[in-house]
Amino acid sequence: LISYQQYTIVKSTMSAPEAKRPKLADKANVLMVGTGEYTTGYVGGTAADSDKGAGVVALTMFDLRRRGKVDRVGMCGVNGKKFPGIRNHMQKNIGDVYNNMDLTCDTFPSDETVDPKAYLDAVSTFQAGDVAIIFTPDDTHYDIAMACIEKGLHVMVTKPIVQTLEHHTNLIKAAKEKNVLVSMEVHKRWDPFYADARDRARSQFGNFQYMYAYMSQPKHQLETFKAWAGKSSDISFYLNSHHIDFSEWTLEGIARPIRVTGTSSTGVAHSKGMKTEDSITLTVQWENLNDKSLGCAVYTSSWVAPKGDVHSQQRFFYMGTNGEINVDQAHRGMTVAQDGKPFASVNPLFMKYTPTNGMFSGQGSYGVKSFECFVDACREVNAGEKTVQDYDDGSLATVGTTVQGTAILEAGRLSLDADGRPMDIVYGEDGHTPVGIKPHEF
Repeated sequence: LISYQQYTIVKSTMSAPEAKRPKLADKANVLMVGTGEYTTGYVGGTAADSDKGAGVVALTMFDLRRRGKVDRVGMCGVNGKKFPGIRNHMQKNIGDVYNNMDLTCDTFPSDETVDPKAYLDAVSTFQAGDVAIIFTPDDTHYDIAMACIEKGLHVMVTKPIVQTLEHHTNLIKAAKEKNVLVSMEVHKRWDPFYADARDRARSQFGNFQYMYAYMSQPKHQLETFKAWAGKSSDISFYLNSHHIDFSEWTLEGIARPIRVTGTSSTGVAHSKGMKTEDSITLTVQWENLNDKSLGCAVYTSSWVAPKGDVHSQQRFFYMGTNGEINVDQAHRGMTVAQDGKPFASVNPLFMKYTPTNGMFSGQGSYGVKSFECFVDACREVNAGEKTVQDYDDGSLATVGTTVQGTAILEAGRLSLDADGRPMDIVYGEDGHTPVGIKPHEF
């Protein structure tokens, strides 16, 4: 990792805002916005105490460069003073672990600067057709994504893509105007268990009846996310978004969400001086499109779980009129016991960090595939081999196909703030795209 000031001495002509979009043979230039756990694995001055100590996004981008798909890599945060520590961390956890990994990366802001708007400077050095990957606190997604779209960059945003229907609608309009690919990063779509469950539900299980989903993380995550937990977002936006997206992806064309009720548990976070819920449950009424029959989904998320054999408990039960399925994403039948480390249930299907003959060999992991497929899609759009609209087929969680998820999450927050009053989702003329949310009238 080198600072942008150093980088421009080496490649002073890198910025070319008016340049033509590249051919498929050309590599993608990628700007990573956000320097936290999922991007770098660096939290609080050391490796994250989770299953992502080496990070996911940066490791994947460096490997894609090694494999000839990515060229320039940039990284942007708020506090440039963290970058010396991040560089050391990445050298230790990536450069010293895997062979042939080029960690060259220009960073924003400079190592002496703290600048919440550093992403504007970073974006200005990229050009139309380049790629931005945003992993920042939820309330910052919209402004950063809009800045990237206005520059003509393709954009991938971690879930939730935004927190309100208004912002989601604005992103759709901006993406159409600039003809760029905008997508939400939801790696569970590449989990073979989830993907098969989705296909079974759609092709064999009939109308939707019931779903229960649970996802949690240990209570030390409250410290990891203390900068925004309860201030600008909550555990429902952070974790319920996973299984809500699974529902929207699975039930597209089959059912639509019409009502959301939020309930919560409190105590642990409050005892730490954090004004946020410990656990949030969203009960969502779904309406089957073919006969107006009803189904019910219950999504629960928590960040006060005890530390166990996995970093994140995550599972769901789905039932249709003709079948049901259980998926336990946390336990894949592989456990590890090692001196000096706690007993663990591991999931290399998500990220395989263990090298093979000195090389990173996690390309088949769904944590990697999520990003690689997006980068490939951007290159195909740039080359004219695909259109942006081609990816609205469910192959990516595009901004135009994830509106219902945003509506559910926003309605859940509104319900919680109204002491549990149900919120109705209002649809436009197409009967598919939410256009508003209103309190339910009894």
